Amino acid sequence: QVQLVESGGGLVQAGGSLRLSCAASGRIFSINAMGWYRQAPGKQRELVAEITSGGSTNYVDSVKGRFTISRDNAKNTMYLQMNSLKPEDTAVYYCNAWGAGFNNWGQGTQVTVSS
Repeated sequence: QVQLVESGGGLVQAGGSLRLSCAASGRIFSINAMGWYRQAPGKQRELVAEITSGGSTNYVDSVKGRFTISRDNAKNTMYLQMNSLKPEDTAVYYCNAWGAGFNNWGQGTQVTVSS
C-alpha cells in the first residue's frame, strides 16, 4: 500500500495559479504511475494528469498547456502546477498511485476558482 497526502488547494481568482503537492509513503518503489484526478459537484471523477515511473506524462485535453505534472523522487512527492485557472477547474483534486496489487487515493484537496 501507498499512503498519499495532498496539500496546496485553496481559493483563487480566474487566471491565477496554484500548486498541489502529493506526499507519498509506503511501497514507493512499487508504484507504476501516479496521477491527479478531480471531481466537481454532480460530475464523475476524471483523470487530469498522470506520470509514469518512467517519467512519461499524459493530460486531459482541457488542461493541456495550463497544467504541469511533475515529481521529486528525492522527496517522494508529486506536484501539479496549475496556471491560467478557470472557474470550470473548480473541484476536489485527488492524488492517486497504483501498482501491482494496489490502487490508493489521497483524501482530496479543494480547489475553487472564482470568476
